[in-house]
Amino acid sequence: MSNVVKEVVAANESYAADFGDKAQLPMPPGRRFAILTCMDARLDPAKYAGLAEGDAHVIRNAGGRASDDAIRSLVISHKLLGTGEWFVIHHTDCGMETFTDEIMRGLLASSLETATVDENGWRDTGKGPGSTEGDYIDWLTIADNARSVVADVARIRNHPLVPANVPIYGYIYDVRSGRLNEVADATAAGKAS
Repeated sequence: MSNVVKEVVAANESYAADFGDKAQLPMPPGRRFAILTCMDARLDPAKYAGLAEGDAHVIRNAGGRASDDAIRSLVISHKLLGTGEWFVIHHTDCGMETFTDEIMRGLLASSLETATVDENGWRDTGKGPGSTEGDYIDWLTIADNARSVVADVARIRNHPLVPANVPIYGYIYDVRSGRLNEVADATAAGKAS
C-alpha cells in the first residue's frame, strides 16, 4: 500500500469520526446552483465560493470546459436536482493553455508515461509504446482564457437540453490573488431569457 493510500484512508477515518448530521443532507444542493470549473489542485471551489457540504454541485474537468460530459452533468443537476443558476469558472495559469491538441497527440503517440515541460515546451521522456488513440479526442485546450469562458458559456446556453431560464455566469479565478473576476461577455452570453 502506498503512502498516499494510507494518508487518504487515515484522513477519511478522522472525517467519518466527526461526520455528525451530514448523513441527513438532502440530495439536491441546498443553494440550488452548480459550478463547472477546472480540476487544478490549486482551486478549492468550497473556499472561493463559500460552500459548505450540501450547498452546490461542483463539476470538474481539465480546464473547466463545457465538454459533452460536463453539459450532461449540468442538465442532470437542473432537471433532476433543481439547480437554477450555473457558473463556468476557468482560472489563470491553467495547464490547458500550455499545449495544443497536436502536442498532446504527439506525446501520447510516443509513450504513455508522464511528459516533462521546460523552457522549450513539452517533451516525452518515456519509452514507448504509445498510442494514436489520442488523435480521436478533442482535448479542449485553451488559447485565450477569456474567450474560452465565453465560448463555453455560449455552448451551454445554446445547447438544446439547457433551459433558457437558467442563467450562466462566466468567471476567471486568479490563482495569485484568490479573486473571481467576471468575464462580462460570458455572463452576457449566458443571460437567461
